[in-house]
Amino acid sequence: MKKEYWFIIIAYIAMQLSSLIGIPLLTLIGAELGKSLEEMETVAVPYWLVISFTVTLVIVLLLLKKEYKTQSDLRGAASPVSSAGWAVAGVFLALMAQSIAASIESMIGIEMGSENTQQIIDIIEKFPIVILVSSIIGPILEEIVFRKIIFGSLHKKMNFFLAALISSVIFALAHFEPEHVILYSAMGFTFAFLYVKTKRIIVPIVAHVTMNTFVVLIQSVFREDIERMIKEAEQIQSFIGGF
Repeated sequence: MKKEYWFIIIAYIAMQLSSLIGIPLLTLIGAELGKSLEEMETVAVPYWLVISFTVTLVIVLLLLKKEYKTQSDLRGAASPVSSAGWAVAGVFLALMAQSIAASIESMIGIEMGSENTQQIIDIIEKFPIVILVSSIIGPILEEIVFRKIIFGSLHKKMNFFLAALISSVIFALAHFEPEHVILYSAMGFTFAFLYVKTKRIIVPIVAHVTMNTFVVLIQSVFREDIERMIKEAEQIQSFIGGF
């Protein structure tokens, strides 16, 4: 594995652990500047999420700058038109894989719904800027780390299934929800397939960004409208049933 890839993995792990120091530090800095401790304890988490993810993305892109200048990663890659088609199709493939995985988890007794996702949605409702992390920066970093680097390195030494399985399980465990390993692994397989099919990391990135944005919009921005539509449909069904 290239040394730049090791630096990226280290930067990603450091980002995940940085909240242990960053959030208390940000709270203290805000308090020193005259903000109340209670206020800073509320805003420190979303602010640090945006800061840490943004800084890490900049570091990662700088480390990959030389590689993309030579375009060594694009030999044999799909055409831009084909890649765009696969990116769009990838969104539906990912949603379908997620749906099937959720059904399997439900069948074996795993409670539906992601605590991790719900926590992010709750933060977004109070601090919309966090959408940048959940819908754009996060997916970009995850695809670079888990698909381009981890899966890509494994796929050079083993077949697609094993490489995708190992990298997808690592991807799942990195979300700290081991009970949903099937759900996250299903998405990991889908994005790994898109990467192998097109040999362009931008394809699973676009699919991942689009899917996350869709989920955030459904569960936060349009949640009340959807709940209202469901209630109206239930009322209509009850009315028709009355006849």
